[in-house]
Amino acid sequence: MSILNINDIVKLLPHRYPFLLVDKVIELEEGKSIKAIKNVTINEPFFPGHFPQYPVMPGVLIIEALAQAAGVLAFKSSGKSGDSGTLYLFAGIDNCRFKRQVVPGDTLTLCVEIVTQKRGIGKYKAQAFVGTELAAEADLLCAERQLNQV
Repeated sequence: MSILNINDIVKLLPHRYPFLLVDKVIELEEGKSIKAIKNVTINEPFFPGHFPQYPVMPGVLIIEALAQAAGVLAFKSSGKSGDSGTLYLFAGIDNCRFKRQVVPGDTLTLCVEIVTQKRGIGKYKAQAFVGTELAAEADLLCAERQLNQV
């Protein structure tokens, strides 16, 4: 069961294939947390080059998937829609660690919690899991901007 399906997500996030990295949202508590899914398949456009003989999802894309989940949480928490002229931009990262490789066939569970939100800047605790194994974690900063300010 999903709370938000892909059609709902594209109404919030400006990302599109091949850069949309959130497939569905399975839990959402506005103003608090989100749990989303990224299904990792061999058809991902980065696998032919990373690496041809040993496909591994690039760590920066795992972090990007977490940032996109934070963006969905920010939109839903603010009550704004994707067509409101608002963007949530990835503004910073701290305490990033990679604990497990993510490979084709894995289901990446993206768990993001709001730590603080002040004056258009949100700080998030983000973790990505494969099953019960922690794959990556980081503290993320996202900044709210209007399209005319970007």
